[in-house]
Amino acid sequence: MKSVRKLYFLIFLLSFCFIISCIKNESPSQEPFEIKIPEGFPEMVFSSDNFFTNDRWELGKKLFYEKGLSKDYSISCASCHQQALAFTDGLKKSEGIEKRLGSRNAPSLGNVGYHPYFLREGSVPTLEMQILVPIQEHVEFDFSMPEIVDRLSLSESYQKLAQKAYSRNFDAFVLTRAIACFERSLITGNSIYDKHFIQKTNDAISMNVIKGKDLFFSERTNCSQCHNGFNFTNYSFENNGLYDQYLDLGKQRATGKAEDNALFKVPSLRNVALTAPYMHDGSLLTLSEVIEHYNSGGRAHPHKNPLIKKLDLTTQQKIELKAFLESLTDQEFINNKYFAE
Repeated sequence: MKSVRKLYFLIFLLSFCFIISCIKNESPSQEPFEIKIPEGFPEMVFSSDNFFTNDRWELGKKLFYEKGLSKDYSISCASCHQQALAFTDGLKKSEGIEKRLGSRNAPSLGNVGYHPYFLREGSVPTLEMQILVPIQEHVEFDFSMPEIVDRLSLSESYQKLAQKAYSRNFDAFVLTRAIACFERSLITGNSIYDKHFIQKTNDAISMNVIKGKDLFFSERTNCSQCHNGFNFTNYSFENNGLYDQYLDLGKQRATGKAEDNALFKVPSLRNVALTAPYMHDGSLLTLSEVIEHYNSGGRAHPHKNPLIKKLDLTTQQKIELKAFLESLTDQEFINNKYFAE
């Protein structure tokens, strides 16, 4: 009788452990991701060979955080584009594998799907093509697409996801399209500024922000001449008088034209309070330093935009302008669970 009881107890114990194991192995359910266009934004345009689906988005997100894209498995796209920093990295110049130092400051990926061209000199026409750049750069991933495809093709998981998303085996087409699909979903447009001035909610807003907004959009500062529209950029190429002479050729690096020397794509100001340090080389560490630069009128570079001139702002006006720039921070964007690893 005792042996029978022991047998029943053992069966019960094994069954209980099996049930608990199954419960633990269940991943928490999450609703499929859905792109939501903020008020005042145009619709997101997807290319005909890469329209949005949740399967493509999920694969792209997995690849965005995949360190196997780098030669030594040490970094991923997310290493230089961290959600808490509005998908920047907080460094003057980004670091690649083995801490190799890049030549430029990492731009934010917020609303990157709306950009008409990519890199600081605008030399890459599509988001899919831009993904190829860090892969082959010696100071970034220091790898090659054929090697990455060979590496990740060995993964049964990636092969299954590739078939679900694009009905083909994992290859360069799948990799570039999937990451681009995910990056186009990184839409930010729900800041204090948006809630108060665009959505017309009753969210509290300070007088400094209101006065700073008026100053930003005034003819006195001319800030909105370049930083305008829903994304606070006109995507033009400008020189802002940061230096008398530039080590970085800017747009000239792509065109070879002398008239393009030291011209850089105007960045979006959305979430700008989170994306320090600033400028193409990260040389200005704080928003206050940026405001002081424009207040001074900048250096007399021959290609400097003539709208940039000495402003003679008061201390209070600088505070107001900074408050407005800080109001462009979208807390929901940087805390969106769907974008986290």
